Amino acid sequence: MTDNWIILGATSSMAKAFARAVSSEGARVFLAGRDLEDLRVSASDCVQRGAEAAEAMMFDARQQPGFKAIVDRVAQEDGMINVAVFVGSMPAQSDIDADPSLIDGVIKDSFTGPAAFLQTIAPEMEERGGGTVIGVGSVAGDRGRIGNYVYGSAKAGFHTYLSGLRNRLTRSGGHVVTVKPGFVDSAMTWGIEGMFLVAPPEKVATDLLRAVEKKKNVIYTPFFWAIIMGIITRIPERIFKKMSI
Repeated sequence: MTDNWIILGATSSMAKAFARAVSSEGARVFLAGRDLEDLRVSASDCVQRGAEAAEAMMFDARQQPGFKAIVDRVAQEDGMINVAVFVGSMPAQSDIDADPSLIDGVIKDSFTGPAAFLQTIAPEMEERGGGTVIGVGSVAGDRGRIGNYVYGSAKAGFHTYLSGLRNRLTRSGGHVVTVKPGFVDSAMTWGIEGMFLVAPPEKVATDLLRAVEKKKNVIYTPFFWAIIMGIITRIPERIFKKMSI
């Protein structure tokens, strides 16, 4: 039976790489985001790569009333329902410092919007007795750092939410993978100074598929970020608060 993959934030480079990967396995894909023209081009590409079907859908993390329409549409299809969440926004911390009203959008895009969507679709996944959620967080959520602590706090909240959702869906046969990418070659990181060890989106997509297959709970991608963040999180606060990392 064909798997259904809802991909939220499907215009991002990571999401497109993941969509191509699951399409090559014959999945049915629902590409959800705000730029429908871009999504329709991606949908056509997915079909060319082997997707059973591909459909562009409007999704805005800040517009919760629209979530149910996506759930209802996908519920019409047979097979397990899977969701991959690539949604998030990361204005420069200096811009947020100058305009604190930006915080609300960051939290909605990176945490509360995706969480509300997953809450909406969870009952349908439970009824079908399975399915996978891939929640893309960030290494930024492991510790508040001066350079992006608003974005980091949103992702930290999302990590905690995913942990609880994993606990819930496990009881009905489902699974949740929390993904913590480091620096990835994407629109979110273009032009930011200090980038290093930047991973191609295709590498992230490969890691995600492997994590789903092996039912991993939490992964860092690339893997060496687990070591980097293990060191960063162990730096004593009295020292860390004086650092600029």
